Order: sequence, then C-alpha cells, then structure tokens
Amino acid sequence: MLDIKFIRENLDLVKLAAKKKKSLVNLDHLVQVDDARREIMQQLEEKRATQNRVSDGIPTATDPVQRQQLITEMQALKTAIQKNEESLKPILEEWQALMLQVPNIPDMSVPDGDSDADNEEIKTWGEQTKFSFPAKDHVELMVHHGMVDFERGTKVHGFRGYYLLGDGARLSWAIWNYANAFFGQKGFVPVIPPTIVRKANLYGTGHLPNDADDVYRTQDDDYLIGTAEVSVMGFYADEILEKAQFPIKFLGFSPCYRREAGSHGKDTRGLIRVHEFYKLEQVMLCEASHEESVRWHEWLNRNTEEFIESLGIPYRTVLNCGGDIGQGQVKKYDVELWVPGEHTYREISSASYFHDFQTRRFNIRYRDEAGKTRYAHSLNCTAIPTPRILVSLVENFQQADGTIKIPAVLQPYFGKEQIG
Repeated sequence: MLDIKFIRENLDLVKLAAKKKKSLVNLDHLVQVDDARREIMQQLEEKRATQNRVSDGIPTATDPVQRQQLITEMQALKTAIQKNEESLKPILEEWQALMLQVPNIPDMSVPDGDSDADNEEIKTWGEQTKFSFPAKDHVELMVHHGMVDFERGTKVHGFRGYYLLGDGARLSWAIWNYANAFFGQKGFVPVIPPTIVRKANLYGTGHLPNDADDVYRTQDDDYLIGTAEVSVMGFYADEILEKAQFPIKFLGFSPCYRREAGSHGKDTRGLIRVHEFYKLEQVMLCEASHEESVRWHEWLNRNTEEFIESLGIPYRTVLNCGGDIGQGQVKKYDVELWVPGEHTYREISSASYFHDFQTRRFNIRYRDEAGKTRYAHSLNCTAIPTPRILVSLVENFQQADGTIKIPAVLQPYFGKEQIG
C-alpha cells in the first residue's frame, strides 16, 4: 500500500504506474474522497479538543449556572461528534477500498505490455531437448509408469483432480527433500506455515481484492492460501524488528490452493494447471533500501535458476511487463522451463520485490541505526512447485526405451537412477 501523502504529492507518477499496470483505479476520485476524509477528521479533532477542555472545566465550576452551561455544551458536542463519526464511516470505507486498489510504482526497467506475451526474454540456459525417437508428453509417460491417475482424481476431486502414485509420489518427495537441502545451504530458515488464514493476510500480500475469484474461502470467512508467501509474511505482522535481524530469509513449504477461475479451457490436460499443489517459497525481509531490494531480488531469482540448472532442465528467464506484474510488485522475473511435448517454455517460478507495499499493510517495521522506525522491504520467489516441475522433468529425461532418467542430484533422495 502506498502512503496517501506520497500519492497526493506524486499523483502524476502514480497515474503513470496505474496506466502501466493496466489498473482502473480512479486516482482523482481518491483525492476527492481523501479531501472529504481530511475535512471531517479535522472537524472531529477540533470538537474532541473542545470536548476535553469543557470536560476539564465541569469539576471545577463552582457556579451552578455555569456548570449547567458546560454540561449542555458537552451534550451538544457529543451529538455533533457522533454525527461527524457517522458521516466519516462511509467515506472512510470508500477511501480504504480505493487505497487498496492503488498499484505500487514499477521499476523503470519494467517494459510496457498488456500480458505475458509482452514479457522480455533476458536469458536462456541449456539447449531445447530434441529426441531421435517418437517422444511422449508427461501424461502418457506418467500414466504408463503408474505415476499418476487422472480418472480417479477427477472422480474424487472433480475437474483438474489427480492422484500421484508410486514413483510419482516418490519423485515429489525427492524434489522436496533436495530443495530443502539446496536452499537450506543458502541460509533460509525452513517454515511450515498455516494454510488457512484470516482475510487480512491476503489483503496484506495484495492477493485481495484483485485475485478474489482465484481464492478458496471457508464457511467461516477464512481463506486457503495459494502460496506460502501469504502466511509467512504474516509472521511478523504488527511487530517492530531490529535492523540487525536483516536479512530475514524464510523457506516456506505448504500445500497451495487456487481455483483457476479465469483459466477455463486453458491447460486442461495433465499437471500444468491444477487446483491443489505443493510449493516451496523463498520469502525475505530486508532494510528499507532500493539497492538492497534490487540486490536480494537478483539473488533470489538466481537461487531458483541454479536449482533448475542442477537438475539439468533447459529454461529461460523473462522480465515481466507492466501488464503482467501484480498490484504490489516493483519488478518481477519469471523462470520458464522447456516442455518438449508442447514445444514451448512454461512458468515454474516468479521472483518479485515490493519495497514497503506489503509491510505497510502488515505493519512490519524496524528500528534503524538512529532509532527511527521504518517499514521493512519484502521480497519473494518460488523455490519450486510440485507437481508442475514433474511435467518438464519427465518429458526432458525420457529415454528411447520408455524409461525416465532421474537427474543425478535427485538420485540419493529418490533411491534409484531411473523409472521403468
């Protein structure tokens, strides 16, 4: 969330940011609502100050007439304050709703564009896998080897349901355990966070109100997370940290849930787009420094690139355009893996930094060297999701005899060199 003072003082800049991010928020109307909010709050402040002064005078009033006048004035002030508070309530609700729609300012390096089709490729690694035999896609491979059952998954869950079985489940565990060891060496503290959270946490990360259609909601008005970022960011909500604690590095592991409400008809085959999955997520807090945020953003994204390289899967990294970054993100990279069965790259990871957009919402602050309280900066990056990683893994490592080779780094965790 941007500070209203910043918005008012930099209105043209915020309008440019909204335009670049394809946000429809009416910033001029926000300023008008804020004017009304300020006016009523000033009136309330003046009346409450008068109320305090009159209240202090009642006990010391010796003249009964004067005392009664003060009591009558107090009653009138109380009524006037109540009216102001009633007038303020709908204005404050509208103001808060508009403030939640104001996007963060994207970095100057973020390209213009409407969708992921306009993202800029900035790096490729590995050669796109080609085969000298008729290759299969991940559905054929995994069904053949008894690694997945989509029919029974659909019977039990419905559309996009699946069971991972046998080596499909073992391969997922191997990836989780290897990722825990890999990212653990980089100083992350492993965290298994709550997956059912209060609504405020999704507003804190910026997933609400914009992504409301994609979020699962309980009958108690709680929510299921779509990423460990949501609950891990809530860990320090309403707390004041010390600068010496930075950087704070968490590796969150959780089941994740997404309705995929806006993707009907897209990626209906296989494990590319499912309603429930598991993910390891890198989440960081650092001091309020643009240079520090940029440095850690590059580091987080490189961690995932190195992880993918250790598996030997070809990938590319793209810089996301304005129309393909979220409301709170300053800058975002996507790492996309080569999927031979589709002859294309598919997103496996996103790395973002937010400055103090999220921490203002969560009220996460720290004391700097001078003792001044400041909002921290936040960052996150996917470490690895399952089962989506299985798509590229099994397709790229299939062999002519129908077996699937297991990458060397996974073999100690998987227990064998191949499937089949």
